Amino acid sequence: MAAIDEPLRLLVHRQNLRETCFAPDTDAHRPLAEGQARLRIEQFALTANNITYAAFGDAMKYWDFFPTDQQMHGCIPVWGFATVVESRAGGVAVGERCYGYWPMGSHLVVTPVRVDARGFVDGSAHRANLPAVYNHVQFCRADPAYQPANEARQALLRPLFVTSFLIDDFLAEQDFFGAGQVLLSSASSKTAYGTALCLSARKHDAGIKVTGLTSHANLDFTRSLGCYDEVLAYDDLAKLDRAVPTVYVDMSGSAAQRLAVHTHFDGALSYSCSVGGTHWDELGSGGGLPGPRPTLFFAPSQMRKRLGPPPEGWGAAGLQQRVDAAWQRLMQAMDGASQSPWLVVEEGYGAAEVRRSYLELLEGRSDPRAGHLLSFQQPPLTAT
Repeated sequence: MAAIDEPLRLLVHRQNLRETCFAPDTDAHRPLAEGQARLRIEQFALTANNITYAAFGDAMKYWDFFPTDQQMHGCIPVWGFATVVESRAGGVAVGERCYGYWPMGSHLVVTPVRVDARGFVDGSAHRANLPAVYNHVQFCRADPAYQPANEARQALLRPLFVTSFLIDDFLAEQDFFGAGQVLLSSASSKTAYGTALCLSARKHDAGIKVTGLTSHANLDFTRSLGCYDEVLAYDDLAKLDRAVPTVYVDMSGSAAQRLAVHTHFDGALSYSCSVGGTHWDELGSGGGLPGPRPTLFFAPSQMRKRLGPPPEGWGAAGLQQRVDAAWQRLMQAMDGASQSPWLVVEEGYGAAEVRRSYLELLEGRSDPRAGHLLSFQQPPLTAT
């Protein structure tokens, strides 16, 4: 891709996510110390998951990954692809294409440690106490799941789908808390429908009904996915049988919707699982609700357990094998839905397009099929 004239990062006000500004990306040009490498961020995904990162930025330390010199503004992490453009780190070669967790900007300086044939861990001092899963950088050439033609899907869906897989795994491990139904809010979101797909693969054995709640505008799309047994609009919640033992998986974070679900099911609510904040401007406390207190699901905790040895863990190879098998089911489902696609990739280039896409997603104006694949770099030149 062509170089940009002014390397930038998009910053967001921590208490008012609608307020944004651009700051110079100093990682584009600051001198490297011995053991460091500079990566050019070429394309990154922007989804509702990134809105969750911002909504829970302080509580879950998402702002800490890419600190800024502005007290009230933070840089939202994103997943995508980058290329090593300068290196003083052994085992990390210029030209190496990488997949990982980046700032919403143009460049990142990393301090590679534990370098091997598969990739490395960013050992930058400020990341030492942050969840390790976010600090690993994967070399694309060593990733068996990587396909150049499938980069957009990987960037847009893979991180979300790992969370989906782990939610399904956690609920199954707990025997669904004795419930007969799993109810997901923000059912049109990519993390929600990934979870529904995983649940649907085991629902006949587990006897679980998978139900989604979404907005009226997204009903048709969500029903077309075919991974839910039933999809209702939020204001049709009363149509669900309140006596059915239910697990609530809250992707929206809406305090009003959480209260409605807890009130409707009351004693029949077996477990309340808080995952996301797609309705970031409706967040509220989980206290004082009928039924069980909402419990935050933190995917790295479940991953850490499964990465461990038996009986609780599967080891790194066992976890990867299971995730890859589930990922292939998702790819097959998407490939079979060409008449009603689950994902339509929308590419955008340059600072103005990054900000426009972010605000569109923040305000809930994006088509649920849309997958924003963005870059501060200019688009590659094509021959004429």
